[in-house]
Amino acid sequence: MLETATRRKKSTRSKVAPHERFLEAFHWMLLTRTLEEKLVSLYRGGLITGGVYIGKGQEAVSVACGLSLQKGDVFAPLIRDQAGRSAFGESLLDVTRTYLGSRQGPMRGRDGNIHRGRPRNNQLAMISHLGAMVSVTVGALMAKRFRGEKNFVGLSCIGEGGMQTGAFHEGMNIAAVEQVPLVVVATNNHYAYSTPNDREFACHDLVDRAIGYGCEGYTVDGTDLSNCLDIIGGAVKRARAGRPPQLVVASTLRLSGHGEHDDASYVTDEIKREPFARDCVKVAEQAIIDLNLADAETLTEWRRDAAAQVDQAISAAQKEAAPEADEEDWCAISTRDLVDSLE
Repeated sequence: MLETATRRKKSTRSKVAPHERFLEAFHWMLLTRTLEEKLVSLYRGGLITGGVYIGKGQEAVSVACGLSLQKGDVFAPLIRDQAGRSAFGESLLDVTRTYLGSRQGPMRGRDGNIHRGRPRNNQLAMISHLGAMVSVTVGALMAKRFRGEKNFVGLSCIGEGGMQTGAFHEGMNIAAVEQVPLVVVATNNHYAYSTPNDREFACHDLVDRAIGYGCEGYTVDGTDLSNCLDIIGGAVKRARAGRPPQLVVASTLRLSGHGEHDDASYVTDEIKREPFARDCVKVAEQAIIDLNLADAETLTEWRRDAAAQVDQAISAAQKEAAPEADEEDWCAISTRDLVDSLE
């Protein structure tokens, strides 16, 4: 089913009926949840070096970002955007190779597992200084404009914590000044690591900032997949049509710690009872049942299929070699051919 969804994404996405689009998005969400649960298990078993940061609770926002884009668009995902990465075309093998340190992965086993990307395919590698991703995306869009390309959009993801950085403000300002076709999807998961909203910003709603930047602003319920597909998809269409840069602010709750090293004990019981604290995967699954789009047996089969795909990708990556420090070509750019072409 997931292979079918991938082929449809590349060829006939604009012709997909709403319920089919919803099911396609749910499949990517389910695959992501299954993958990240497995990555957590591997991390706790000492098989992953570095941290593991999962997007539990944010899959609906993320998948809507990846599915709303098309070939030629630029995507700048962050650490909790595996669902969007997968929907945009990133293979499971690329993910598992990076987490397990394979030299055959996109980062060749050299960098942290969250920094992977394929810039030549318009998926930017994440910068740890998260606010910087907005201006990098703007730069990529301006480069495409200078080359005479047409009908492209850039989508940059950010959290509400990253929205408080100077780099974010600079990126939004230049995007509006240059009128590039940019969509910024900000996920307010109510904690910047352990810092709650009331210690991050004083405005009533983060979307209110859009008018100050010269952008158009929209809010979305980040637990509602249908709402995410509609609002984020609409923002992408408006940007592609030449409207000002778009800011979409999604409300949700991070349903795990900042990373697997963090027990999230600072999240209050009151926050956990808020409507935005719902699990978007469970909400989408219930909608599928309520609308008779699939029965319980089919949902179980989809889970088995997702688990099989994840296990296959992990098994393949585990058989591959890690970098050999004394034999590697440690150039600053990972592809030697690209280095040679710049000399």
